[in-house]
Amino acid sequence: MELQVGFRLRSGEVVAIVGGGGKTTLMFRLAEEIVAAGNSVVTTTTTRIFSAQTGLAPHHLAIENPGSLPRELPALLQVHPHVLITVMPENESGKAPGIAPELVVEIKELVGDSKLNIVVEADGSRMRSLKAPESHEPVIPDCTTLVSPIVGADIFGERLTDEHVHRAHIAADLLGARIGDLVTPDMVSRLLLHPQGGAKGLPSGARLVPLINKVETKSRLQLARETARVLLRGGADEVLLGTTAGAEPVRERWGRVAVILLAAGGSTRTSEAGEIKQLLPWGRGTLVTRAADVALQSEADSVVVVVGCQAERVEDALEGRKLTVAQNPEWAVGQSGSVRAGLDALEPAVKGAIFMLVDQPGVGPELLNAVIRMHRERGAAIVAPLAGGRLANPVLFDQVLWPEMRQVRGDIGGRALLNRHAEKVACVDWGDEILAEVNTSDDYVLLRKSSSGN
Repeated sequence: MELQVGFRLRSGEVVAIVGGGGKTTLMFRLAEEIVAAGNSVVTTTTTRIFSAQTGLAPHHLAIENPGSLPRELPALLQVHPHVLITVMPENESGKAPGIAPELVVEIKELVGDSKLNIVVEADGSRMRSLKAPESHEPVIPDCTTLVSPIVGADIFGERLTDEHVHRAHIAADLLGARIGDLVTPDMVSRLLLHPQGGAKGLPSGARLVPLINKVETKSRLQLARETARVLLRGGADEVLLGTTAGAEPVRERWGRVAVILLAAGGSTRTSEAGEIKQLLPWGRGTLVTRAADVALQSEADSVVVVVGCQAERVEDALEGRKLTVAQNPEWAVGQSGSVRAGLDALEPAVKGAIFMLVDQPGVGPELLNAVIRMHRERGAAIVAPLAGGRLANPVLFDQVLWPEMRQVRGDIGGRALLNRHAEKVACVDWGDEILAEVNTSDDYVLLRKSSSGN
């Protein structure tokens, strides 16, 4: 996965990179992707950058005054879509000083291109994989829309000392730890989220997307995943796992995923069984309780059940479960109303929604987990099982498609988007057992008999 896909980078965004070592590599790699996509980018620093690293940029604009811009910048960007801006390098230190943070807004105004991205290295770490900021750090421009605290996965299992952690004594104070303690995923997560740590200076409305870098082995990947879980629970918008210097910089993008269980229909074709489909007996409960329990047993962060026909009875059946019940008063019009009701009930932090049906008793938590993991690995807009040579339910839709889903009307759900965006679908190969559906009374009798109602 590319960095701009992992970060969900939009045109015109200002990105500030803070934290441990690897910031310069991340800045230039992201800039390369922006240019390759046909857009322009300005890279800069509000601290200092090694003079030798300025040569990594296609064009380096060294200014004399850190508080003012040369008027030729717009013309330069027409010739060089990536321009690095620093102050004139200092021969004594071997570093190029950064610009004043207020200048970032002036860059936008001077260039006059609303699509221009600006990537700022806003922190220093002396090449350490983890750091805690001093009182004067980081220097994040107020117009920043995305802050990415970076940490190297090689820090796990090392000691909390100055040898491995920049300003280890500050980190220890913030974490309530001792110098010399082993660095754990919990410690890293708490430091990255701390308002005086990785989240320090986060502008209002800016997204916080930590990047766990140097994830090059299975053991590091496992520790990075543990860290990502804690970061999401603690309030990070999303978390990237990867190796910025590798061929594929992002291995996984972790975000909150919800299951939306559609259980609002009238189920007229199962009326001969004496009950609406949702409340047909299954195992020790009903079809709706079975589906809800499957969703709750998965790795999904939350579960929403959309009810409509006989809503009170369905909601009563779900009593005691940790989920959200959403009402669809227009359930008789078709499934699209339930889709909108489910999306409306999601927490703002959710990035992906799996739409699940109550009538597929062959679907278990393992399939839901496989769909979630594919979404993490590919960052695809749509993830669907592939069974029996065709796409099947349940299907995950990324938030990028939700505005389009809200426009769908009638009894077609997300099928229209699957057809319209076939090139955006990532598939999970699965067995044909998930294709079995309870559509009629006969289906119900046969499936319950073959599965013993489990």
